[in-house]
Amino acid sequence: AALVAAGHTVTLASRSGRVTERPWEATAQDAVEVVAADAADAVRLTALATGATSIVNAVNPPSYLTWDTDWPPVAAATLAAAEATGAGLVIIGNLYGYGRVSAPMREDGPMRPAGHKGAIRAGMWSEALARHEAGRLRVTELRSSDYFGPGTTPRTSYLNDVVLDSLLAGRSPFVPLGRADAPHSWTYVPDVGALAARVATSDDAWGRAWHVPSSAPHTFDEAARDIARLAGVKPRRVRVLPRPLGTATGLVVPFMREVRETRHQFERPFVLDSTLTQKTFGLAPTPWDDALTATIASRRR
Repeated sequence: AALVAAGHTVTLASRSGRVTERPWEATAQDAVEVVAADAADAVRLTALATGATSIVNAVNPPSYLTWDTDWPPVAAATLAAAEATGAGLVIIGNLYGYGRVSAPMREDGPMRPAGHKGAIRAGMWSEALARHEAGRLRVTELRSSDYFGPGTTPRTSYLNDVVLDSLLAGRSPFVPLGRADAPHSWTYVPDVGALAARVATSDDAWGRAWHVPSSAPHTFDEAARDIARLAGVKPRRVRVLPRPLGTATGLVVPFMREVRETRHQFERPFVLDSTLTQKTFGLAPTPWDDALTATIASRRR
């Protein structure tokens, strides 16, 4: 939607060739072509990207259980398409590669992944950057913290799916890991789009990572109180699965076993510093209350 708002035409590819939301249609119905494509098919991606200014890799495999098999072919195909067509490659990334941190994360921080999922993401970036430095393509990575906002994929947002939806349903949120009082950065999905639109058509954003503008960190407890206030619902205490029980559950529940390696992100401060991006591109995160209000409205529809 941000690319369309900036006056660009977009080819939006998904495996099914369908999308559930079309926010651009009210103002620019003909600016987006929705097509079916397998993101791991380099030949198909190359054909679609021919003549394009940039490719935005916003793929997000829905299950941690299949990252090992899903990510490598997608990464290889998007790199091949960018190299073959000359289109810039914008990778929508995350913070997993930084691993366990003791200070706010900046783009120049070292990649020290704490598990195999972080290693996958760090490896993807390392390979892409190596090709950029060899002059084979242009690439940048936009790193976000945990998403919230309208249009998120089901079961991919702790703030949307676990906290907000529970409060709207009159239930206490129950999160599977971490601490309810640990400061955590949250990234509003439209702010990802705003940065992607800016760098995709930039001449000097390539060859490095950028952090998506994100508001000041909020704990689960703080987020729940703010959501209840803005939604006009009863405040409720956030409950957290005790760590030993989470570990035991992981022995029999594959998802809980996979999610254990991300526990550090919610057990201690996990803060994204987006100062450089904001200064470089003149962008700012959507105000926290405004972002929550829009998200609440989208979940009530």
